[in-house]
Amino acid sequence: MHYVTYRPGTTPLVLDSPHSGTHYPDDFAYACALETLRTAEDTHVEKLYDFAPALGVAWIEAHFPRSYLDANRNTSEVDVTLFDEPWPEPVAGDPATLSKVRLGKGLIWRATDDGVPIYNRKLGVAEVRARIANCWQPYHFAVAQAIDAAHERHGYSIHINCHSMPAVGASQATDFPGLVHADFVIGDRDQSSASAPLVRLVCEHLKGLGYSVAYNHPYKGVELVRRYGDPARQRHSIQVEVNRKLYMNEQTLQMTDGFASLQESLRSLVQRLLQTDPRTL
Repeated sequence: MHYVTYRPGTTPLVLDSPHSGTHYPDDFAYACALETLRTAEDTHVEKLYDFAPALGVAWIEAHFPRSYLDANRNTSEVDVTLFDEPWPEPVAGDPATLSKVRLGKGLIWRATDDGVPIYNRKLGVAEVRARIANCWQPYHFAVAQAIDAAHERHGYSIHINCHSMPAVGASQATDFPGLVHADFVIGDRDQSSASAPLVRLVCEHLKGLGYSVAYNHPYKGVELVRRYGDPARQRHSIQVEVNRKLYMNEQTLQMTDGFASLQESLRSLVQRLLQTDPRTL
């Protein structure tokens, strides 16, 4: 199986989609219904941004599903109750991290956003290590390589971490179940992963297109923007969550008529960022 696609770019902009993968590996051995498991996907996000490589934007895409391994988690965010033997690696102790692990959304998911158990078995250490080697490591290697190359070429990099979210928060998805989401949620980990003027530009551009925009709530950005965002060194990472109601039917997973207009809005945002040097803001 080909786990990750990496298309290098020529511009300062890097986009990645860690959660839109739909290829379920044979060794997953999940116990819940596939239709239930697929609700975890950021379905069609890779299609929303398929214009990016032609603009010279670096693109990284996961083909494995996030429920198999979540590339937007640190490898220490492990739920030790999943294993049939002791986990020999360090385990995270950060309260924000533990919240996701508690909800079943660590590196390896225990349950869906609605709390449905994914496995009826215990996992072995070797199989999880294999997922890290096959999925997490090549994904992060590609993102790091793309950002390093963009920064070396231009003296700065702008990394957009691309996601989608349900219209309403599910019972076990976040600490805010039932929250009606805005059209977009823009996250910079409480102003730590990108410069404030650049994030403001993103928010204002989307608002100017008529969208409702929330900032750092309920999604602040997780491992991919934390790891690669360093605004003091002109490495800017921003998480962009788009509401699925804008482009797809959440029950059937089919794209709707709203897809084309949303894609055009995202294209305009990307083009705006291609014209923006954050050092001058």
